[in-house]
Order: sequence, then structure tokens, then C-alpha cells
Amino acid sequence: MSKSTDEIRQTFLNFFHTKGHQIISSSSLIPDNDPTMLFTNAGMVQFKNVFIGQDRCDYKRVTTSQRCVRAGGKHNDLENVGYTARHHTFFEMLGNFSFGDYFKKEAISYAWELLTSNQWFNLPKERLWITVYENDDETLGIWKNNIGVATDRIICIGNNKGDAYSSDNFWQMGDTGPCGPCTEIFYNHGDDISKNPLSVSEDNRDQCIEIWNIVFIQFNRHPDGSMTLLKKPSIDTGMGLERLAAVLQNVHSNYEIDLFKKLINRIKKIIGLDDDFHSQSLYVIADHIRSCAFLIADGVIPSNAYRGYVLRRIIRRAVRHGNKIGIKETFFYRFITPLIEVMDHVANNIKYKQVYIENILKEEEEQFSKILTRGLVILDEKLSNLTNNTVDGQTVFDLYDTFGFPMDLTEEICRERNLKIDKNGFEIAMKQQRQRAYRAENIFKANYNNTICIDIESNFKGYEQLNVDSTVQAIFVNCQKVHQIFSGQNAVVFLNETPFYSESSGQIGDTGILIGNNTEFNVENTQKYNKAIGHIGQLKTGNLCIGDHINAQVNEVRRKCISLNHSATHLLHTALREVLGEHVVQKGSLINDKYLRFDFFHFEALTPQQICNIENIVNKQIRYNLKVKNEIVNFDIAKKKGAIALFGEKYDQYVRLLTIGNFSSELCTGTHVMRTGEIGLFFIQSESSVAMKVRRIEAFTGEIALEQVHFQKRQIQDVMRLVKANQSNFKEKICSMLDYLRTLEKELKEFQEQHVIRESIVLSKKAVELKSTKLLVSKLEDVKPTMLRNIMDKLKAQLGSAIIVLAIVSKGKISLIAGITPDLTKKIQAIDLINELVKKVGGKGGGRPDIAQAGGGMNIQALGNALSSVHTWVNNRL
Repeated sequence: MSKSTDEIRQTFLNFFHTKGHQIISSSSLIPDNDPTMLFTNAGMVQFKNVFIGQDRCDYKRVTTSQRCVRAGGKHNDLENVGYTARHHTFFEMLGNFSFGDYFKKEAISYAWELLTSNQWFNLPKERLWITVYENDDETLGIWKNNIGVATDRIICIGNNKGDAYSSDNFWQMGDTGPCGPCTEIFYNHGDDISKNPLSVSEDNRDQCIEIWNIVFIQFNRHPDGSMTLLKKPSIDTGMGLERLAAVLQNVHSNYEIDLFKKLINRIKKIIGLDDDFHSQSLYVIADHIRSCAFLIADGVIPSNAYRGYVLRRIIRRAVRHGNKIGIKETFFYRFITPLIEVMDHVANNIKYKQVYIENILKEEEEQFSKILTRGLVILDEKLSNLTNNTVDGQTVFDLYDTFGFPMDLTEEICRERNLKIDKNGFEIAMKQQRQRAYRAENIFKANYNNTICIDIESNFKGYEQLNVDSTVQAIFVNCQKVHQIFSGQNAVVFLNETPFYSESSGQIGDTGILIGNNTEFNVENTQKYNKAIGHIGQLKTGNLCIGDHINAQVNEVRRKCISLNHSATHLLHTALREVLGEHVVQKGSLINDKYLRFDFFHFEALTPQQICNIENIVNKQIRYNLKVKNEIVNFDIAKKKGAIALFGEKYDQYVRLLTIGNFSSELCTGTHVMRTGEIGLFFIQSESSVAMKVRRIEAFTGEIALEQVHFQKRQIQDVMRLVKANQSNFKEKICSMLDYLRTLEKELKEFQEQHVIRESIVLSKKAVELKSTKLLVSKLEDVKPTMLRNIMDKLKAQLGSAIIVLAIVSKGKISLIAGITPDLTKKIQAIDLINELVKKVGGKGGGRPDIAQAGGGMNIQALGNALSSVHTWVNNRL
């Protein structure tokens, strides 16, 4: 049975974990402090500063499944999505990294073992092709001599891009800096496995695809082009999860893997398409909902500039493909729920921000629908009057400038009609427009009016105060900036100072009220928009204007409960590491006013004793009434102090360090208690698995924890009354009852076995001869469905050579079983016989040639005729 995409991801991580690699969570799709990159487009991005020597990693070996987007800048696959089997805007890149530890020999050996070993992915070696850099004799020798790959299956690629060290098999981060040769592994999907990657025609590129690239970072390239060896050469590898899944699931398109099939089927169901409907547009939509959801979850919002512009392009492309297959209403935002279901734990960040993401997608689609309707009418008119096969650049620009119709969208529509656009003419018109409209201080701001894109910075006062006098800085309604709102309107309000904590660090946003002169705004949630804090809610009374002075009041009781849970989460994290080991790493958390949820890396389920120990440790720290201290410190100093930081998270140079006595030290921006005694009580409600080697604890604190203790106590007391026991003999009484129950079950089993023997003896006498074969067809009374199999086995043994059909009616449903002795299965098969009966009485059946069963049939009136038909059915086949 082929592995699911989720299993493949985890198997990759598990393999490298066995090789001493630390499993690191995916970093954000927004590169940390790197304006040169639009998005995280490879697994190495979060380690870029480590490779160039500006940062240090705590581990020498790391493995990740990194979320990536390639839809803008140097790496842009947007135009290919939907037209090839392997391109995506969003994908997961599996990678293993060595920071000055192992090098070429080990990296190649690991890759080959994982791909071809029976213990792991077990790919056929004859379908794998290797490429190496032409001058990299060391790598060539490893493949030939150490791995044993034949020379004719290794392709050497030289400088095929014009300059020295400019090759498909030579990697470089930029014009200068770390670089080195690479080796690629290709997989041949096709019927002719003798074809190598270079011999496949452009039209058949999906037949032989690259699945893994192993980069050997061994040189430093200087401005003059010269190369020097690095003191600590490193390894950077990347393998597309979706491509690997297609290989392992034996399909020729990434869109046929389990993840996409499930997502596309759910999309079809939501928009009312038939199951057998197929279209490239569905591939586009399924791909684009993934990239859009994860980009928005990581803080990108649609706009006309930079990352927001790319996101807007992706959304609009998905919407147009929806229109192409006949979707009329707003639809794209409705696919977030199935995406969360399909991506499961990988989409936790999306799940936490689902409403926010859906609102942005819905608003963007509604805005674009208006643009699309107008733009398509004009474009169709232009195309109908076209005298050649090229649309002039000025027309393309006019569509963009007047209606916001993206150039790439015009190009795609034209491509579908075998037409071209004049890109140079478009760029000339665009340049002229920029010169006319250029405003150095706000060149991009003019196009942000359809999304919440705000450049103010809110001053958060909520660590010390829950009640702050403030001034309204901005108001947004349906992502549009407005000057004033009135009673009943929903809006997002921004203040210059606020005590409201915005959702972060796993902690949900605050609620409360904004009070002004005859004005009351209910804050239902608080979110971060870049550096601004948005108060999401509804104006209940009066009107609210920009510049108004208000009093911002956080719901104090709710905030207190959240703070109890957040501080308890830190205590829990440290207790887990103390009880289970230092390998415990946080994989996610949710902290609200009701309970806390903490996901962490661990190998197996916790034992009851371990859970008890963790509870005891946390409650001991609560009783110690430890002081909780917050301080702003340099990130490096915090790390030296042993503070826990989530690897891969973005941290500024100065961070907020939270220490609880001498027990816990973590980087955290959340809100907390002053002393641990305020938590009162910590109670673990459940411990479960959410993914392979990722466990989840849900717990309560304070009064809610006490309520849970009382609830469990009442349950125990109720059970004690039922079994007529007290605290001193409760366990003894329960054990005694269980022993008695086991005795009864044993006696019942013996009785049933005797009943089966008696029943089979009686039934065997009812068998009739049919063409030298015994046929027994009978409806049984006073027999449970669970006994049918045993009776069948006894009858086969007693009759020797026979065809047997038994039926019972229990609780208004029919149960059937058909058995054929081994000597007759070449003539008649039980599964065929049971399927014939199912046609007459209903239900579902399954089984093997020698035995098959069916259940659920409701047509009891047809049972008699169905059983009578067996004689004729069998007679015709003997």
C-alpha cells in the first residue's frame, strides 16, 4: 500500500532523525529580515545567515519540511501552474542540512539509502538518473565507486549558461558568497526507462523529473570571480514533497497524489461539480488556495506592491479559473475549511486564523469580480477586432491602469486563444505612467485602498495597563479606509496606544470595549496588521471618527484567564523537558481563556505516571509562588542565559525574555501573571497524538481546573454508589466485578461454542446433493451475526466438499455468509455468490473466493426468494 503524503513527509524526517539530524519546524513564508527575497522559496532560506557566516546554528545536522512559495522574483512558477504536472506556487521542500559536519560522501549515501533501501522508499534504481557538475570529479567518483551507479546513468553538465561556474549543476546564493557544485537525482516515470533527463523532449518533460538536488557548499566566490575553499563546507539539499509523493504513489502528476485528490474532490463537492468532472482549472484552484492561505497566515495581505501584489495575482488567477468552469458566485474563500482538513496539522496556523483569511479572500474576490466583468468585456472587444496575433502594449496597459486587469492575466487569456501580447509596449506605457504619477514618499500607498495595509505603529501598553486613554488613528470597513463609522457597523479600529493584546505566540487576541463620548465599540478580536494593532468588532452606540479620544478597556476577567493559561504553558513546557528529556520541542500552542493546548515533539504517548509527574512539577512551582519577570534583552544574551526560543521563528535583535523564578526561561511576547501562585491549580485534561512524534496536551488552570477536579470527583462518587463501594474498597470492588465479568464472558464463550457445534450438526443434515456436490442454504434462528463465521468453519469441516449459504435477520437487518470449500473455488467463488444475493436484498458485501459476507440488507421480504435462487445459480455454474 502506497504511503500518504503525510506519511512520506514524516518518513523523510524520521530517516534523517536516525542519522543524527534535528527536526526543525518550517519557517515563515516571509524570509527573516531579507528584503532581497519575496518569499521563502527553498529549505535553506531559514539557514541563509548560517551559511554565509552571520549566524550560528545550535545543531550541526538539521532536517526540515519547509513550506515554500515560488510565484514571484527569480523563482516564479506561477505561469506554469495548471499546465504542467509538477509546478506549484506553494509546495513543501524536504531537506537535510549539514553545517560544517558531513559532506559529499555522506550526503549522497544518505540520499541513495533513503530512496532505494527496502526499509525506506524502495524506489527502483533502474529508474533513477544522476547529474553532476562537469568538473566535480569527487562527486562523480562517489556515485560510481561508492554507490555503484553505472557511468552511462550519470550525466555531467558543464557551464551551460554562458559564464564560468554558470551551470544547472553549480549553485550560488548570489553574485558573491557561498557556492558550489550540486548533484541532482531524476526519476523516469515513463515506459522507456532508458531515456535520460536530457533526451526527453520539451513536450514530455514530465516524464523524467528532478526529485532531489544536493548542493555542496564548498567555495566562497569573490567580487572578481575568483573562488576560495570554505573552512567548513556544508550541505544543502532540497526535494519537493509533492513530486516525491507522485513517484511513491505511482502517479504521473503531482495533482493526482492523495493530498490534491482529496482537496479537489472536496472543492468539487462545495461548488456542485460532478465527480467525473475534470479540468486544469481545478488544478490551478487547488494549488492557489494553498499558497494564498499560507501567505495570509504568515502576514501577507493583497495589495499592488511587493509581496501583496504577488498574492493578489494568485488570488485573481484562481478566481478567473473558477469563472472558466462556470462558478458564478464568490467561492474561493470557501475552500479554506477543506484545505485545513486535508493539510491537517500542517495547516494549524491557517486554522487559528481561518476567519481572518476567509474575510480577506472574500473581499479580494468580490473586488476583483467587478474588475473582471468590466475588463473581460473590453478585452473580448479588442480581441475580436484584432488584425494580427499580437495585442498591442497600450491596450494591455489600459486594461491594467483603468480596470486593474493584471498584465499576466491578459497574457494568459490570450495564450488560451493562441495570441500574444506586446510586453515591451506594455513596459514602455507602464514606465511613462510611473513617471507621471511618481511620489517618492508614498509611491505604493495609492494602491492599498482595497486592503487593510497600514503603516502606523501601535504602542502596546497592555503589559502594565488594561485601561488606556487613546486616540483613533485609522478605521477600516470591508478593508476600505473610512473617516467615520456609525452604530451597527463592523470595522477594524486602530489606535495610537492600546492595552489590547493582538493574537501572537499562540495567545488569542483580547476582547473588550472602546468607550468615547456617547460611543461604545465592542472589540470582538484583536489582530496584528504589520506593526499596527487592529481592534475588530462592532460599533454599538454613537459614531466613531478618526481623531476621536476614547478609553480602551480590555475584558479584565478574560485577560486574566488567558494569562493564567499562558504562564502555565511555560511551566508545562519546562516540566515536559524535565520529565521526558531535552528533545522536547514546542510544535505549536493555543492559549485562550478556557484552556491551554500545547503540541510538542516526543517519540511516544505519555504514561499515566509521566502525566502525574508533570502535573506535580507544575503545581509545585505554582505553590512556590515564583515571581514572573519580563525584560527586554539582546537575543544572543537571552540564548546564552538558556532561554528557549522556537527555532525558525523570527526574532529581532532585542527580544522579550520571560523568566519564572529559576525554573523557566523563554522568549515570549504574551501576557502573564505576576506570580505563579495566581494560577491556583494546573490540571491536565488529555494527552494525545496529532502527528507522528507530535503529542498534544490540553490542560486547565484556576477555577476551571478546580471545576474539572470536582467533576471527576462526582463521577467517581456516582460509580461508587452504583457498585455499592466506598473509598477504602472501591478499587477492590471494581476488580472483583471485572473478574466476575471475565468469568461470565468465558462461560458465555463456551456456551456459544457448544451452540455452534450443535447448530452445525443439525444444519449439516440439511445439505442436498447437486452434481456430486453438497449444497446447504439455510436461514438461521436465534443466532447472533458474530457466530456465523464459526458455524461456517464447522460446517466446512463436517461436509468436506460443499457450497454453503447462511442467513440471519437481526434488529431488522440481514446478515449473509457464503462459504466454498477449497476444491470448488475454481468453479464457484464465494464473493460472486454473495454479490448476487446483495443485488436482491441490499446491503454491502466483500470477501475472498472461499468465504464472503454481507450485511446491512433491509429487504427482508426478498430474503426467501434470494435464498431459493441459490440452487439455480450454483447449478448453472457447476
